[in-house]
Amino acid sequence: QVRLVESGGGSVQAGGSLKLSCAASGNTYTVCEMGWYRQAPWKERELGSSIRRDDATTNYADSVTGRFTISQDKDDSRLYIYLQMNSLKTEDTAVYYCAARRCGATAFDGWGQGTQVTVSS
Repeated sequence: QVRLVESGGGSVQAGGSLKLSCAASGNTYTVCEMGWYRQAPWKERELGSSIRRDDATTNYADSVTGRFTISQDKDDSRLYIYLQMNSLKTEDTAVYYCAARRCGATAFDGWGQGTQVTVSS
């Protein structure tokens, strides 16, 4: 089992920046991919970006391409992913969830508790 803990959410004005962090602990050797989902009020949860653990291949939703950057790191016991969010827009307001996909799984199946990002005009 993998435990995911996000940090770094908050409030910012449009045009500003925030950086989210996620630490994965536990059976991290089972993780092949991590990502950031977000869920805005009254909307479905959507994948914003992801990164493969082996070759660091990244994937971005059209809505965040060019503004958000996902990256990863690790130490002896944890995996880390980060989301640098620049040029934030009011429509980026959402709860952001760190997610992990186990090797062999076809979908993300591990979730953090979420962190709120609020962008005001």
